[in-house]
Amino acid sequence: MDLRRLSSFLAVVEEGHFGRAATRLFLSPAAVTGHIQQLEREFGTPLLERSPVAPTPAGRRLASHARTLLAAANAALDDVAEVAQGAPRRPLRVGVMGHGSAEVTPAAVSAFRRARPDVPLSLVQLNFTEHCSALREDRVDVAFVRPVFQSEGITVDVLTTEQRIVVVSAASSLADAAREGVRRADIIDLPYLRLPPHTPRPFTDYLYFDEGERRSPDYALTPHDCLTSVAAGRGAGSALKSFARYYPWPGTVYIPVLDAPWAHSVLATRDKDPDPEVRIFRALTVALARELGPAAAR
Repeated sequence: MDLRRLSSFLAVVEEGHFGRAATRLFLSPAAVTGHIQQLEREFGTPLLERSPVAPTPAGRRLASHARTLLAAANAALDDVAEVAQGAPRRPLRVGVMGHGSAEVTPAAVSAFRRARPDVPLSLVQLNFTEHCSALREDRVDVAFVRPVFQSEGITVDVLTTEQRIVVVSAASSLADAAREGVRRADIIDLPYLRLPPHTPRPFTDYLYFDEGERRSPDYALTPHDCLTSVAAGRGAGSALKSFARYYPWPGTVYIPVLDAPWAHSVLATRDKDPDPEVRIFRALTVALARELGPAAAR
């Protein structure tokens, strides 16, 4: 169907008059009449009653479709025009859980901004439950999260591998062990902060060392939640060693867990994401992780 003919048809329906429709479209009445006749030949049925001018049952049905088709065509024209006129593009959205992957995260953001100065970049803070959901719901394009996990449709690149620590109140009986460290048997029954029920299993296993019970009255979704409760003596938390460098907090003590398996921070992306900026950011980040990994894990 020719969109010009549809436009003429819809104008006649809305105006109820061939002459007024022609004036509205800056066409001659003969041109508008010709468009309607051509459409009627294409559909093989009358679309308009002529006296008075009104759509037939087939015409009423076509009018509904014509509005949709013409609106879609106009939207396509506007969309392409925005690109042609240099309209601002959507930024690359970088999700960061807590402090991300230690020094790797700010280095990757800076490297991308140098490599792609014309591409806007925005940082999105993620909470402890958003390992996959922010990517799946298209709220971010890449995500610095922890620990390592497997999920269909998500690619995970390990960036740092670090010693585990626990975070306790300065008034805790364990606070004096900050230098020499503790073992899992010493900390497995700490009153760890609770997490919402929808928190992914990899993060709950990580936080509670696979077996610890949640005895704190408080819930935590962010590092701030965790440290506020710990400093008040209302619970304990666990983290990667680099957490202590990024979150010095009065009233809290960080203690190495000597016999806990080291854990990972990762960059998560959607499988086969077609956005070239995602591929560039991922390549830069993985390369920087190889260079900075030992420093991040110290």
